[in-house]
Amino acid sequence: MLAAVLTLPAPAADPPALPAPATFRFESQRQSLAMSYLDIAPAAPAKGRTAVLLHGKNFCAGYWQDTAATLAGHGFRVIVPEQIGFCGSDKPERYQFSLHQLAANTQALLDRLGIERAELVGHSMGGMLALRFALLYPQRTARLVLVNPIGLEDWKAKGAPYRTIDAAYAAELESSYESIARYQRANYYDGDWTPAYEALARQLAAVYAGPDGKAYAWNAALTADMIYTQPVVHEFERIAVPTTLIIGQRDRTAIGREGAPKAVADALGDYPALGRDAARRIPGARLIELPGLGHLPQIEAPDRFRAELLKAFELAR
Repeated sequence: MLAAVLTLPAPAADPPALPAPATFRFESQRQSLAMSYLDIAPAAPAKGRTAVLLHGKNFCAGYWQDTAATLAGHGFRVIVPEQIGFCGSDKPERYQFSLHQLAANTQALLDRLGIERAELVGHSMGGMLALRFALLYPQRTARLVLVNPIGLEDWKAKGAPYRTIDAAYAAELESSYESIARYQRANYYDGDWTPAYEALARQLAAVYAGPDGKAYAWNAALTADMIYTQPVVHEFERIAVPTTLIIGQRDRTAIGREGAPKAVADALGDYPALGRDAARRIPGARLIELPGLGHLPQIEAPDRFRAELLKAFELAR
């Protein structure tokens, strides 16, 4: 099991250590489940604001360490859930995964914590989830900050082939550090590779190699199907909360590229174009483009990302 509190190499002073994970136990789909989450108290005079950080499919709570410290340092309470199927949370053998269900689980956690309204930061799959949360619970969503979210395009509509859950599971079982690094280097970082990127890849590889590896692989296959079949892109015009997109321009992440015809594969994951289209369609959205960065600007260039995050939260002086 990958612990939520693993840290990453950082070029500057390390941010404060994350607290020990807490556990939210709840009933869902006729079973008892446990969701791991971090609850980080404000490190400065409290502003009465709460930020919720939503992780991507290949990541856990720990990679939000610097972001959580930044927001806590500006008076925010910060909640970092690990969704069911991921990391320190339960990985059920049978579960109807949907973005709607994960949003409902997140809302149930906030209800348990007494949080009526929150500002959401979603990265990668977490960006899709943040959008779905805002569509389901607009009165509970104060702000969206979407960091290189996937789902800015409808892959199946563009010709990316569907992969069955069984086929996806077989592929997930073959995951290794080498395959993970190869995928992330090509899609996330435009061929670049650093110790921080390696640390993330090795953490993920350790999950597949660990005692929960098969359960994690099965849940990864189920959530991959969720991501492919449940686009949010067609509902952008319905988003009714202040939204900022922070888009690393070198990102090329796209679901289904591996099995797509070359012409289709080459057209997928054009994040500069996708970010601009999303900003045009989401009412009042603001777009922050980050040249030279890829899928994880918060890891690739923490100082640059931090500055833009504070602007998105209207905290920059």
